[in-house]
Amino acid sequence: MTWVGRDRLAQAQAALSRSELLLRTAEDLADTDNLVDIRRRVRDLVVSDLKPSYVGLVLAEEGRLRRVVDDEIPRTVETVARQYEVGPEWPTAQAFRRQRVVEITGPEMLRAGHGEAALAAFTELGLASAVCVPLPGVGGPVGVLVLGWDRPHTVDVEERAVLLAVAGYTGRAVERAQRLHERVSVAHQLQRAMLTDLPEISGLEVAALYRPAVTADLVGGDWYDAYFLGLPGDGPRALAVTVGDITGHDMQAATLMGQVRSMLRQADVDHPGRGPATSVAALEHACRLVLPQATGSLVHGHLTPRPEGWELTWTNAGHPPPVLVHPGGGVEELTAHDLMFFPTLEQHEGHGPRTESTRLLLPGTLLVMFTDGLIEAPGVDLDVATGRLLAALPRYGGDPLPALLEKLTDEIAGADGNVDDIVVLAVRVPDLLSPAGR
Repeated sequence: MTWVGRDRLAQAQAALSRSELLLRTAEDLADTDNLVDIRRRVRDLVVSDLKPSYVGLVLAEEGRLRRVVDDEIPRTVETVARQYEVGPEWPTAQAFRRQRVVEITGPEMLRAGHGEAALAAFTELGLASAVCVPLPGVGGPVGVLVLGWDRPHTVDVEERAVLLAVAGYTGRAVERAQRLHERVSVAHQLQRAMLTDLPEISGLEVAALYRPAVTADLVGGDWYDAYFLGLPGDGPRALAVTVGDITGHDMQAATLMGQVRSMLRQADVDHPGRGPATSVAALEHACRLVLPQATGSLVHGHLTPRPEGWELTWTNAGHPPPVLVHPGGGVEELTAHDLMFFPTLEQHEGHGPRTESTRLLLPGTLLVMFTDGLIEAPGVDLDVATGRLLAALPRYGGDPLPALLEKLTDEIAGADGNVDDIVVLAVRVPDLLSPAGR
């Protein structure tokens, strides 16, 4: 084969390789919903063909540019300034403003045209050349893709065309991830807004924790609630406490949760002097008529002051059992339960009357109620997780309740992020002999 033939073959192979690169880019970025993941996928895709030593992603946010930080890159410039703003003289800013490719052929060009700060970052990353490619979006530019090489590299016409195409796919992936993040953030804000502040009640300590799932597309129907029963002046007031979980992981589940939560409050108000089983049965009856799609599980209890302590009466509709930590450190699961909350099930289908149970909580007793996200995770045996929970609770029993909930959740579900929403509600009867109970 002549050198002309070899050259044409090499050109054909390069064209095929870059066509395959664009196809892989379109496929690999089609299902990304996380900005860091987008950056990593683009890096993995272009390294094989263009062989850059660095791939960065800079996005427009509220009139500024911010680098998407990847903690896998052991570079100070990537990890120290997590909200790093790109100055107006930086090549990335110029590429964004002018909507054109900006190529850096060496440090002298950076020093002359872009300033010492840009040169310092360029040097710290060990780069000898770089290119900044604007990311187009439907409503305008969304950011800049940066490729850098640790050797001199000139971008030719074919590479520029490839980079522009990759930037187009990247821009669409960024917009999709940002829209999803905004939608989930609004859902989480809505869910948090429906979880009202806990009341202050003499003779009890009450605290709650809510952690949304780290998975972007999960918005759950988990909730907690605590409110007084009866009006001021009616004598010692009882406290209603609830933890529940509406089936589903979407916006509908969060919306149904808010409705069910309010309806259960109304059921308590409409049945003064009656137990929690009556209220849950009334809720179920109302949902059968107006909200039949609301299914799930819950534990609903009434805490009534007694001379010896607080009397807990509760009913469990298919929910993980609450746990008591007794003053001596003993742990008890309150295992009595009925079928899950399911409005369309009739009594003749095995859905009998709601039942309730009672325990006296002496001073020093801790009550913990939670949703299944605390103990359920892929690959984790439920009995093992429950055992860890029962073993951990006595160790934290004397901590202030907010700290107790944080430590407990970190140990059982992990501090790095949970795959499902988690709700934990804790109530403690202060020990009269302890400083907190005096």
